[in-house]
Amino acid sequence: MKAARQSGFTLIELVVVITILGILAAFAIPRFAALDQQARIAARDALAGSVRSGAALAHAMWLAQGAPTAPVPVTVTMEGQVITLTNGYPNRATINLTLQDYTGFNYAAGTGIFSRVSPATCTVTYTAPAAANLPPTITVSGAGTC
Repeated sequence: MKAARQSGFTLIELVVVITILGILAAFAIPRFAALDQQARIAARDALAGSVRSGAALAHAMWLAQGAPTAPVPVTVTMEGQVITLTNGYPNRATINLTLQDYTGFNYAAGTGIFSRVSPATCTVTYTAPAAANLPPTITVSGAGTC
């Protein structure tokens, strides 16, 4: 009689593979969790850079038009959007129109705050300049809670 040949993995081999996968998961999960927060911070910082660029572009268009101060309100048109200016830079009500896309953030025109949909503590705040020849103020918040 011939002995039947069996194929497959032994119990020891399966235990070793499961142990290795458990060890890899213990190291990988915390790294992926940290990447999530870093991605939210990077998105917030990218939005802040976009707001700076949009404000600078509107200001450059205003300067190219000869820096008009009348009629009030002073406006420029960017990509078909009418941007109202305050001291040569977009005001809070129209700074969001200088951006093509700010998906993942909500914008409150009254306060000038772009807040992350979740968590809402991750924000970019735009403040138009208080006087002529001053740049706008763009601040970010939520470094530890983004």
